[in-house]
Amino acid sequence: MGINPNMAEIASLLGETSRATMLASMMDDRFHTASELAYMAAIKPQTASFHLAKLVEGNLVRVEKQGRHRYFQLAGEEIAQLLESFLAISPPPEVRSLKQSSQMKLLQDARTCYDHLAGKLGVQLTESLLNAGFLKLEDKQFLITAEGAQFFTDFGLDLDDLKRKRRSFSHACLDWSERRYHLAGALGQGMLTHFLSLGWVTRVPSIRAIKVTEKGRAGFKEVFKFEV
Repeated sequence: MGINPNMAEIASLLGETSRATMLASMMDDRFHTASELAYMAAIKPQTASFHLAKLVEGNLVRVEKQGRHRYFQLAGEEIAQLLESFLAISPPPEVRSLKQSSQMKLLQDARTCYDHLAGKLGVQLTESLLNAGFLKLEDKQFLITAEGAQFFTDFGLDLDDLKRKRRSFSHACLDWSERRYHLAGALGQGMLTHFLSLGWVTRVPSIRAIKVTEKGRAGFKEVFKFEV
């Protein structure tokens, strides 16, 4: 018997197109209804419910009930990491419409990878922090330097609070579109949350793209020394 014979079960869940599409749609760290996910996967709600039941049973997705309604979300950050890894080695999708082309451009420019920034913006931010000496990369983990600790504190992040979270603090996540690392973990989540509160970025409805505001363009240029 192999070391982990159940790996095939997880692979089979990811190997169905509709399920894979719904999982990718849930990489925005938000709750979705079965109807919303059905629309994103271009399938009937009853079919979506069938697939979601499989994903919940396989511990890839969790469900939360509010009265008659059921809301679905990825089971955790490690599932998002798994999906991002699959996307990194997957061939690019065939673009069949102007709408799909526009959405792909938005996702490649800036998006959420579960609860942190990804895409060109996420990679630019990470490389800015590395070049400034605020972070250093060791064994796929980003370590905060003394100068970095002062920078993040001055920027408005509570590092002690972020470190208390029961999760990875600042690991390197391979970006599927840029093929380079971006900052993930509690620190990555804290940065995205802070950017949203500052009004530097906003979420794009329906897809997990992130849009940089004019205030954000000025902020990234002034604080992080790169242009969006």
